[in-house]
Amino acid sequence: MAITETAPGQALPEDREVLTWDLFGEASRELAQQVVDSGFDVDVVVAVARGGLLPAGAISYALGTKVCGALNVEFYTGVDERLLEPTVLPPLLDTAAMHGLRALVVDDVADTGETLALVQRLVAQHCDEVRTAVLYAKPHSVVDPDFVWRRTDRWITFPWSAQEPVTRRAG
Repeated sequence: MAITETAPGQALPEDREVLTWDLFGEASRELAQQVVDSGFDVDVVVAVARGGLLPAGAISYALGTKVCGALNVEFYTGVDERLLEPTVLPPLLDTAAMHGLRALVVDDVADTGETLALVQRLVAQHCDEVRTAVLYAKPHSVVDPDFVWRRTDRWITFPWSAQEPVTRRAG
């Protein structure tokens, strides 16, 4: 079965981390607790779309932070296949409204860390302080996120990308 995390004709690695929906809920709460325990008061949560959308939403609810935004970035095209560098896609984040705020940038994984580093740099140009949170961090990431739920060197299957996209039903 083709799923959203693989390129056409590509198979998933046998040895991989699998995040379930239930475990995702626990992980999001634990990340939010790390943020609170650190004393960092979050004014805005910025999701790195698409993978960071669900973690950012869950974390913003857990923190009680209503101000959320997203920055669309494309980098991965399949399992360990990526563009030369991360690319920001429209629509763009309203950075003018972020001046003076403390931002938490959230993504699902810091694999190479290139995407997280890009978004952190862009948001830092407009906010007073920026910290990062991810469900997973890999040892070779160029960024060491401020808040990490779990560290792994394996491929990760997330519940939101574990199945192929839905299609129109016949009939």
